[in-house]
Amino acid sequence: MKFGNITIGKQLFVGWGLPKALGLGENSIRGAAYVEGPLQVGKDTDYDSVEATVMIGAESNTDSSSHPKNAIKAKGDFVLEGDIQQSGDDDLTGSLAAGGEVSCANGAHVLSNKKDLPFDMPHPNKEGWRLRHVCIEGPEIAVYTRGRVCNGNNVIDLPSYWRGLVDYETITVQLTPLGSHQDVIVKRISPIEEKIYLQSQGGMPVDCFYHIIAKRLDDDLIVEYEGESHEDYPNGNEGYSFNWESSNMERIVREVAEKRLKELEG
Repeated sequence: MKFGNITIGKQLFVGWGLPKALGLGENSIRGAAYVEGPLQVGKDTDYDSVEATVMIGAESNTDSSSHPKNAIKAKGDFVLEGDIQQSGDDDLTGSLAAGGEVSCANGAHVLSNKKDLPFDMPHPNKEGWRLRHVCIEGPEIAVYTRGRVCNGNNVIDLPSYWRGLVDYETITVQLTPLGSHQDVIVKRISPIEEKIYLQSQGGMPVDCFYHIIAKRLDDDLIVEYEGESHEDYPNGNEGYSFNWESSNMERIVREVAEKRLKELEG
């Protein structure tokens, strides 16, 4: 049986079911639809068997003069409860917040939110081993640069992108001489020239490593504050993200305590 245009003034039901979310009787939502499933949308040959409740393929309507490249586009927030299996790429223009670990390259690299933000990767020179590092913590929002001064040079060029990024008054410099003591000192720091001038004993050639740290201009970090959780941070948490433990620590402690009490009672 074929029809032309069909207008349904209330609700559309396909299959059998009583979806309470769509309302019942006088409370039914106009324009709502329920499909028992499975439901396939798009090109009919994209699926050979039932792989999901809703299967969406490429649009291939012959009445259309052009066909969109996207199978799904949503405007608004997206909530997913469950796991994602993806074989393509992600192109994100915003931030990504993960409540658990982020694995990539088939598990070769792991970014975790546990124990001071570690990352885990295959060992670069020991077959069958892995390498794990953690991020250093500190009471400021800072950046660093490092390198070596040698071959008769006694000037360190600061990164050009530091202008407008860091407070030059907060610059600290660590120097490690190579080969001899040299008595190397920082003679002066020139924000205008974006340079740091060094001086050694008796004017001997400088050969040293340097490690320079400076605080960012937008550092508004409040290290200690009164509160029961990170939600009590003064002026809010815009620009900050927190690990899973931070958001769930109270519940974790309660569950562990309850489990321990049951073990003792048992």
